Amino acid sequence: MNAIDANPRKPDWAKGDGLLPAIVQHWRSGEVLMLGFMNAEALARTQASGQVTFYSRSKQRLWTKGESSGHVLALKSIRLDCDADTLLVQAEPHGPTCHLGTSSCFGESVHPPLGFLAVLDALVSQRHAERPEGSYTTKLFDGGMRRMAQKVGEEGVETALAAVAQNDTELLGEAADLIFHLTVVLHARGLSLTDVVALLAKRHNARHRD
Repeated sequence: MNAIDANPRKPDWAKGDGLLPAIVQHWRSGEVLMLGFMNAEALARTQASGQVTFYSRSKQRLWTKGESSGHVLALKSIRLDCDADTLLVQAEPHGPTCHLGTSSCFGESVHPPLGFLAVLDALVSQRHAERPEGSYTTKLFDGGMRRMAQKVGEEGVETALAAVAQNDTELLGEAADLIFHLTVVLHARGLSLTDVVALLAKRHNARHRD
């Protein structure tokens, strides 16, 4: 990455005496992971290395997140706000972000409600790659595409029936089962919920341009 995304202007380093706050967000779920500070050198190091690097005000030096723990933040994008004095960093965390062991420095489960779909998507992807013994998801993958597709069909029918003849609790349960099994099928084909969302967004944008 050679430039800050979607903004041709340069950061206004003078506003913060050479430092700008950098909000780090999970690139999939939208969860706010942490807040740090960057100077020009930290920003350049982040862009060059692909690992999020800050300027530590206490240590008075550059500090790459995870340099001790190994829980690095892999850079996905950087955006500059409208006043050019705050950075939004989107990253893929490798392990918990907080030194207390939570996914975010602001505690657990601070992602937007729909952001859990990204967590589910990542978990299914991990199961597909690792195939842990005893996992139901592993059993689905090992059963082959025909069986996985059959489960999607079954859950789709059950969801439709719940919509017509059952209460909201039953409908929600069947819908959850359908989304889970559909996610498994997508990953078996090398796709993901992220790809589905991208297509929905593309269709939405195309309709609004008409």
